[in-house]
Amino acid sequence: MSLEFELPLFSFIFIALLTAVYFIKKKVPLVENKMYGAILIAALIAAAVDTFVHLVSAYNTLDALNSDYYLVIDYCNKLISTMFVVIFSCLLSYTLLISYKKILKNYKKLFICIMGFTIMFYVATCFTTVEIIEVGSVRNVVGSTITMGYAVVALLIATNIIFTIINFKKGDKRYYAIFIILIMLIVLYILSLIFKGLIIYDVIMALLCYIMYFTIEDPDIKMIEQLNIARDTAEKANEAKTDFLSNMSHEIRTPLNAIVGFSNLLLEDKTIPDSAKEEVKDIVMSADNLLEIVNGILDISKIEANKLEIVNTEYVFSKMCDELVALSIGRLGDKPIEFKTNFDPSIPKVLYGDVSRIKQICVNILTNAIKYTKEGWIEFKISGVIKNNVCRLIISVEDTGIGIKKENIDKLFNKFERLDLEDNITIEGTGLGLAITKKLVELMNGKIVVQSVFGKGSKFTVSIDQRVVNNPTIKLEEAEEPAEKIVAHNKKVLLVDDNKINLKVAERLLESYGIDTESVESGAAALEKIQNGEKYDMILLDDMMPKMSGVETLKKLKEIPGFKIITIALTANALTGMREKYLQDGFDDYLAKPINKDELNKIINKYLND
Repeated sequence: MSLEFELPLFSFIFIALLTAVYFIKKKVPLVENKMYGAILIAALIAAAVDTFVHLVSAYNTLDALNSDYYLVIDYCNKLISTMFVVIFSCLLSYTLLISYKKILKNYKKLFICIMGFTIMFYVATCFTTVEIIEVGSVRNVVGSTITMGYAVVALLIATNIIFTIINFKKGDKRYYAIFIILIMLIVLYILSLIFKGLIIYDVIMALLCYIMYFTIEDPDIKMIEQLNIARDTAEKANEAKTDFLSNMSHEIRTPLNAIVGFSNLLLEDKTIPDSAKEEVKDIVMSADNLLEIVNGILDISKIEANKLEIVNTEYVFSKMCDELVALSIGRLGDKPIEFKTNFDPSIPKVLYGDVSRIKQICVNILTNAIKYTKEGWIEFKISGVIKNNVCRLIISVEDTGIGIKKENIDKLFNKFERLDLEDNITIEGTGLGLAITKKLVELMNGKIVVQSVFGKGSKFTVSIDQRVVNNPTIKLEEAEEPAEKIVAHNKKVLLVDDNKINLKVAERLLESYGIDTESVESGAAALEKIQNGEKYDMILLDDMMPKMSGVETLKKLKEIPGFKIITIALTANALTGMREKYLQDGFDDYLAKPINKDELNKIINKYLND
């Protein structure tokens, strides 16, 4: 006799625990979740009421149950039947919600329909009856209430199966889970119809809730799915942003190439007056500032997309220091500032690391010091601590500038953050330099520390580990810039670019080396020149051209028998990693626009120097 209420009781406890776990755990706020929550609550109510009914009847004979008990049992079974209708209405609604977007958008109307249908069913049960029967040692209920409940639930299950089968082709695994659940429920209901002594209504509900939780509505699984969707969306957005910035970079660098190129040529022109040269210097400085802004935006976008890579190579430490000092002194201009340097002589001559990124870190910190120091001094110091073939570079830049307020130090490395903007409105900048610096230091497993006294100055300290190179593959003398004047007389270069102004800039720059140039405005024209037997010592080939890109042009050039001309990618596509990409595409070297005179010197010296 005890089994009669123990099964409902255990089912109630199980559903109660499952409901508690579901509502306590954090979950994605989806409409489908709300529908599953309604199923849990309805199942919990039905299990609680059924446990009460069986507990009352289990320890009393039918004769002992008076009319009041019969009335209570009657109303309880009608409530249980109604909860079953709610459960299977919600299960059908769940299938409709995941199948049709139109229904999902109007889910509130669906909730109203379920409520209306439930109320109508309960009102209909008021005109039906419930009878208690004994099957062996177990009591069960029959009657028109139970029959009507069976009929409505069967109709809901059949409808659900139809919609599930129709939507199988969508490939959503939830449909397969729903279909299996429905088939299992049909089997259990058939058993309950055949064997009246089986008390399995509550077991059916518990099984339904359990299987749904671990197949189609587990909050953890749903959250992971949503996080994956959000991650994919974010990655697509980052890719779109990177593509946009890449295109914008190309469009900005193209006119900058003309501005910087012609300005540098004017500076070398001895016929123009010194006063005009000062104005040209201002043009070059402004162009460099604009280029710095473009590079900063590109770098921060790469960092956000986790696509900024650290490329380690061997480099000469002293050469890096000399370049940083020369750049800093140039940026000081006529400011009354003493520039001090202190480089540890014990630091090995050749180190292994990403020299371009270390230089970028130093340049950003030095530029920051130069911007915010009006007078006094700036000290650029690098010391080293060597241990186990690793040299820890401790880079510090100290100044007597305006300093930073204590409460603002934490904001210092935020993107686009400029401190005390009202007082420093005349100082140029985007607020990206230090944000990029911190990210680069972290990428190289380093640390950055800021010490500052407002009104007196600041000190930035960076520590980065670099590997000591005991047997360098680069020769120290080769690492130095050539002292002799670069000349390339009797050399001929083919320039390929769809922009006439860029062609003109390149022609003028190459003329200063004594190089003969020939220009074409498309890849097809370049192919025609080579196929006609024209001889060149080098080809400077733009990539982003209409109809045929530089990469496509190079592939076709290499198909020409005997083609061995040095081909350099000359492009405004200057994103991080582009150099490596163009080398993989078959170019011999890479030159970014706007053309940097030092980089052009290296190219000419390497491939064309007499």
